[in-house]
Amino acid sequence: MSFNHSRHRSLRRRDFLSLMGAGAIATAAMPRLAWADQAPGYQLGIQLYSLRGFDVDVALKHAADLGFEQVEFYSGMLSTDATAEDVVAIKKKVSDLGMSISAHGVNRFTKNADANRKIFEFAKMLGVPAITADPDPDSFDSLDDLVKEFDIRIAIHNHGPRHRYNKAIDVLDAIDGRDERIGACADLGHYIRSGQSATEVIRLLEGRLWGIHLKDFAEMKDKTEGVILGKGHLDVEGVFNALKATGFPANGAISLEYEENPKDPIEDIRQCVAVAKAAMKKV
Repeated sequence: MSFNHSRHRSLRRRDFLSLMGAGAIATAAMPRLAWADQAPGYQLGIQLYSLRGFDVDVALKHAADLGFEQVEFYSGMLSTDATAEDVVAIKKKVSDLGMSISAHGVNRFTKNADANRKIFEFAKMLGVPAITADPDPDSFDSLDDLVKEFDIRIAIHNHGPRHRYNKAIDVLDAIDGRDERIGACADLGHYIRSGQSATEVIRLLEGRLWGIHLKDFAEMKDKTEGVILGKGHLDVEGVFNALKATGFPANGAISLEYEENPKDPIEDIRQCVAVAKAAMKKV
């Protein structure tokens, strides 16, 4: 896919505020692409943090039984220090269950180029196109070099209010002038907590969006409750329409993440899967 470098270099806070003001209108008027009536080929995955109450083998079996096509690992279930043998074994387990691995994260990057390289080497072994990341500001020179060398994307994850990547503009400012492979993993739930519409965020990050965490919250404020998709402020069908309209890549990570009820989340996640897949079918 091609990228519009000048668009991202020129987007500044006044443009951001203007876009936010016109958000509802622009989303409704979003242009249909030439292939708009074709299935985009997206796959629904799960961020395995959602199943953190189980050991990795049980979590993977639950993910397959729930109908997920992909999994996004986190270090609690697969450390970036894993041996090559461990990685081969986990890839086989995932494959045997009929799934693939979309991403790994959220991983911190620092100015330590050697430590950053080790995470990229791990990601290459794992075979993922993207690393979900929370990079320190002084890590970007190193990341610029590494994404070129490994051809693996960095997807900056937001953690809501008070986080350094609180709003979409904070991510855009951080990646301004950087290699196109340095972009975003938009946690749509945390953007709700930060007072932003998920569809507006997807539009703003167009061309640099490499993953999403599909998540919903009851209220658009810092302290709020996670809910079943579509029960809060997430326009689930609108999210998939926006992904399609902005050219979200087929190998981008669409990871459902449900943080509530960690000891027994299966039925809640099952409901989220039904909502997500119904929305995907309409796109």
